[in-house]
Amino acid sequence: MGDMSLNLAAPDVDSYPYNLGSYSWKIDTNSKNCQTWFDRGLIWSYGFHHGEGERCFRYAVDCDPQCAMAHWGIAYAGGPNYNKAWELFDQADLKRALHNCHLAISKARELATAPLEVALINALYARFPSEREGDYHHWNRTYSEHMDQVYEKHGDHIDVVALYADSLMALAPWRLWDLHTGAPLEDSRTLRIEIVLENALQRSESLSHPGILHFYIHLMELSPKPELAIPAADRLRSLCPDVGHFNHMPAHIDLLIGDYRRAIASNFESIRGDELYMKHGSATDFYTFYRLHNYSYPRDTGRYSFPIYAGMFSGQFRVAMDTVERMEKSLTEDFLRIPSPPMIDWMEGFKSHRVHVLVRFGKWHDILQLPFPNDRQFYCVTTTILHYARALSYSILDQAEDAHKERELFRESRRKIYPSRFEFPNSWQNILNVTEAMINGELEYRRGNYTLAFEQLRESIKCSDNLVYAEPWGWMQPPRHAYAALQLEQGNVEEAAKTYAEDLGFSDSLPRAVRHPNNVWALHGYHECLVKLARHDEAKILEPQLTLALAVADISIESSCFCRRVQPAANQSMCCKS
Repeated sequence: MGDMSLNLAAPDVDSYPYNLGSYSWKIDTNSKNCQTWFDRGLIWSYGFHHGEGERCFRYAVDCDPQCAMAHWGIAYAGGPNYNKAWELFDQADLKRALHNCHLAISKARELATAPLEVALINALYARFPSEREGDYHHWNRTYSEHMDQVYEKHGDHIDVVALYADSLMALAPWRLWDLHTGAPLEDSRTLRIEIVLENALQRSESLSHPGILHFYIHLMELSPKPELAIPAADRLRSLCPDVGHFNHMPAHIDLLIGDYRRAIASNFESIRGDELYMKHGSATDFYTFYRLHNYSYPRDTGRYSFPIYAGMFSGQFRVAMDTVERMEKSLTEDFLRIPSPPMIDWMEGFKSHRVHVLVRFGKWHDILQLPFPNDRQFYCVTTTILHYARALSYSILDQAEDAHKERELFRESRRKIYPSRFEFPNSWQNILNVTEAMINGELEYRRGNYTLAFEQLRESIKCSDNLVYAEPWGWMQPPRHAYAALQLEQGNVEEAAKTYAEDLGFSDSLPRAVRHPNNVWALHGYHECLVKLARHDEAKILEPQLTLALAVADISIESSCFCRRVQPAANQSMCCKS
């Protein structure tokens, strides 16, 4: 959390500018205002806005200093969570967290008398047994073991269920499922979490519980069957209207099932909530990472990422670019130069989203007009991505010499990227393995070295598939789209058809997380392949799906990648005839 005074005077409880819904957990306090601030802190914390959550818990303490659960809340909100494990705290942030959380939970232990509250407070104390650094993984395990016992005794309390599931998820954040096999990972408690949450979802009270719904979406999004979380996602939408993350989370499922329009709509509502918070709240806590993630799509980097990503998959250039414009206004240099937490390390990747959109939509001349940052070393990722896009643009525009120069500049720039730069949870060096193979494949293709070109593009696909799960994915344009488009250009229709079918999820050959159902690019490419292969019955079955996808797009789509220069005739895009 940011540097927050240990004692905060509570403002007027009725002037709070956010609508957080009606959920309440009745705690041991005689102060109505303390109860209100506690509920607000809890909802914000369930919504991964731990900075505002901690602030509300401190207001609760101001209203009733003897309220044990208000002090518990400060410790709960100030520590690690599913999206911010101990490893993600910088040194200054870690020191603050250990001090504040240990102090708060120790005070809570002194005050607690109600049996349930005593049990929860003693459990959380195991996560913060000291102000000094220690074995954080052991602390998390011990906390979860204590929560096992609390759950066994108090499992009828819906918040105990939520906190227990949260403690289990924190043991292996974002490592609950093996993406390639679909099985739970050995070091996780995935099956236990699934049982706990699905049992809870049979209870009517869970259907209005933001924590249960939120955690279930996180559990299932990496699973082989993310669609099972659709009911939870639909329940969570607008449950707490001004908590941006709750409006955003359903889009994780929307994207995985190919409902790009709904993903965009959910995130624009999320952005509305976030911008309301930015108007009244703080711009310097970890939540800003989520806010930008909502603009893009991810793992949680911001609400802006998702409309960009969904706009790219649905062929909506205006949605994607308009959102880039809004996001860039939030990425001021003063903000990115904040040292703790080190904003530039986590958020520079958002500066490159404009480039990704321009590549997706084939704006080669626009790319070549983009300026480089004034401080290229500070913006080392942005600089490197721009060299990639320029190499691609020159190659496609038949300026081979310039393309090869840009590839060398890309390699030189890549070597200068700080190892601390991440597009959470992937390091930029890992992501750029996808990029370099893509450049190599494109340049070899223009040389006529097709065998080598396709080897490199397959390497790009492999590197992309092996990135750590994130929404949006660490590399925002699937390399399969370029690979299949160029295979089609070379007349390798069967290989292109197979690749498009995999991308769309029409076969089980790919992990669920790297399929892109309903995306207009692969739908168009697959339909073209079916026609060329005279598989007209299959093409007719696909045609309504493609017609809808093309209607949503705001550009003319003639190939899955603008790198393909041999386009089908306009009258062939819907050419299935009986």
